[in-house]
Amino acid sequence: MSRDRVAALWQQAQARQLLPADAVVPPPETARPWPVALLTALGAWLAAVPLVAVLALAFGPLFQHGGAWLAGGLLLAVTGVILRADGLPLFVEQLAVPLLLTGGASLGFAMFQDLPDPAAAGLLGAVSLLLGAWVRPLWLKACLAAAAALFCAVAIGRLVSPRGAWPLPRPEWLGWHAGVLIWLIAQRACRPVGLRPGWLALATGWGAMTLLGLALSSGMALLTSGTLGNWGSTHGMAWAGGAGGVSAVLALAAAAWLTRAWPLLRQPGAAGVALVMAALAGFMPALGAALLMGAVCLAWARWRLAVAAALAALWIIGSFYYQLSWPLATKAAVLAGAGLLLGLLAWPALRRAAPGQPQPRAALRPARWGAAVSLVAVLAVVNVAIVQKEALIAEGQPVFLPLAPVDPRSLMQGDYMALNFSLPGGVRSVDSASLGSARPQVVAQRDGQGVARLLRVHAGEPLAAGELLIELSPRSGRWTVVSDAWFFREGEGQRWAAARFGEFRVAPDGRALLVGLRGAGLSRL
Repeated sequence: MSRDRVAALWQQAQARQLLPADAVVPPPETARPWPVALLTALGAWLAAVPLVAVLALAFGPLFQHGGAWLAGGLLLAVTGVILRADGLPLFVEQLAVPLLLTGGASLGFAMFQDLPDPAAAGLLGAVSLLLGAWVRPLWLKACLAAAAALFCAVAIGRLVSPRGAWPLPRPEWLGWHAGVLIWLIAQRACRPVGLRPGWLALATGWGAMTLLGLALSSGMALLTSGTLGNWGSTHGMAWAGGAGGVSAVLALAAAAWLTRAWPLLRQPGAAGVALVMAALAGFMPALGAALLMGAVCLAWARWRLAVAAALAALWIIGSFYYQLSWPLATKAAVLAGAGLLLGLLAWPALRRAAPGQPQPRAALRPARWGAAVSLVAVLAVVNVAIVQKEALIAEGQPVFLPLAPVDPRSLMQGDYMALNFSLPGGVRSVDSASLGSARPQVVAQRDGQGVARLLRVHAGEPLAAGELLIELSPRSGRWTVVSDAWFFREGEGQRWAAARFGEFRVAPDGRALLVGLRGAGLSRL
């Protein structure tokens, strides 16, 4: 797009109050072609490997006598001077980056070894931020600011007294929200757009890491654990104390910020949307902060960070699925009710045509068809899965597997019970390659009561009389039979603690479904 066209669109956006009146067009980028930059960076990093090895041999003995402080400080000082130079060639810039990482790792090792964790994390964050302000490459400023945001959040979280002493869902909640406050102050210093590219790079890096922290600290989002693995707590940041109230207030502040910047939003429908989002934020302590950051980015034309804030908000809403303190039906009702209210609020706005625009009925026909097709697809996928599982329950063979011992500390966690089954030898832990291939199956043999023993991994051989196949499922980095947890209603832990068998329904092709738990002697619980 030509520079004149960009300027014309910018003026139209300001005339419609979509951009602040004092916003200016960002200067054109003069970046190198990415293949050239990639190959140059690759050569520099390969050249840095022997250099870092020589430095490790030279300074290695010093690490045993507190020399990590000296080695890390010297490396950071040298690379800081290099990266401060004007007109730095790309090769030299990339060559300095491994030295910067080596110096930072050395200094971090010394700090965490000799200082308390909060002091070490805070000091390392301050060093990262000072280096970010000192060096000239904008991308490196953003990366160092992101590291500073992470270390500062860790420092504040470690300063918080043990869990339960604060009315917070997790200690890091306060750290990430302090990061949001610092980001807001930095964003104010970056206005108008394009006048302070260095400050803007620092604020962008800090904001991106803060959004990432808000999202990931909320727990796994819906359906992501199947592909990314269950690397975090499934409880996420559930509502606790006043954290939900703070989140709701921040969501209302986000709406007020956008309304002040965009007068077009000063109407009852937009106020209703703000109230719905504030209600959702009350149940999700990290949502309000993400919405506020997104609103500020939209009002101040930080488009890429606004997209990141939207993705973080979607992740946080998806993590609501895993808040085990709520029944699944209640969570579904909350989200469905919020979606219905948002749809009703959006409908009048969709029916009104702006001056000079096509009539809404014709303009919105593709969107309506898309929404209808999406709804039919969602209902089809869900109901096909329901029908398949109901058929498996009705027609599958009843099989009982003895429960193997589990770590007593993880036997009962909240509203679910950890399960473990003794698998035969030859079943390895889950790797990324195996997730895309057929799942392994084990051969089981039932007795007269239906209690089965898992004999071996099936290698395609014919089954003997009385044998059947059971398909394994990946859970938490290992294979198990269907599931490694049994979920129950709040307050029923004592009832299910007597479980000794898992009750399954198994299809002829090995597909299995966990339908219940049985006590000693297969007694019903």
